[in-house]
This record gives sequence, C-alpha cells and structure tokens, in this order.
Amino acid sequence: MNHSKGYSLIELMIVIAIVGILSAVAYGMYTDHVISSNRTEARAALQQAAGTLEKCKSLYGNYNAANCNYADFTSESNYYDIRANGTITGSAFTLTATPAVGSRQVADTECTSLTLTNAGVKGGTGTDPTECW
Repeated sequence: MNHSKGYSLIELMIVIAIVGILSAVAYGMYTDHVISSNRTEARAALQQAAGTLEKCKSLYGNYNAANCNYADFTSESNYYDIRANGTITGSAFTLTATPAVGSRQVADTECTSLTLTNAGVKGGTGTDPTECW
C-alpha cells in the first residue's frame, strides 16, 4: 500500500473556506467598531463648540454677540462637519455634527448626525440614535 503524506485538495479548500468566512465576519465587526469609535471625535468637537459659545455668553451676555467669532468647522480628523445652521440666538443654540463628505463616517447608518443644544440636550438621527452619545 502506498500511503501519501500531506493534505488533500479537499481538506485545503475546506480550510480556505473557513478562513474566508471568519475573515469576512471579523472585517465587518472591525469596520463597525472603527465607525462607532470615530463618533468620539464628533462628540468632542460638539462639546468644544458648545464651550466656545458658553464662554461667549459669559463674557458678552448672549451666544451671538458681535464679539463672538464662532464659525462652523470640520473636526480634527475631517470625519465630521460641525454646524450651527443659523440656530445661534442670543439665548439658545443647537449644534449639529454630520459626517464629512468623503470620510468613512458617511457609512455610519446607526448615527447619521449628532446634536447638542445650549441646555445640554444630546440627540441624534439614524437607525439607532441611542448609539450617538
């Protein structure tokens, strides 16, 4: 009898299929984790902008004083656009963070935008807005 040593082609193909399936699952989970962890940047940018507006109100008595130089901006890693969208009044503001065009965050369907108001109310939109904050 001639006994060959090694693996058959079928055994090798089964191992490759198993590795492929595990890789696909792991990549999907990794991508979801990266997207959700990048939301931290939006939260920090919203808090920073709110802090700037609060400082303005403390110094000048309202959020939209002429001496306040608040301007919309893009977050540090260019993942989110932080906008007031004309919602800054003397006594209130609402800030919105939306994924920047061309960033990987546009794939974030769970949290398509984050909002923060002068009263500290945090909100969001998407398929699962509870994940935003």
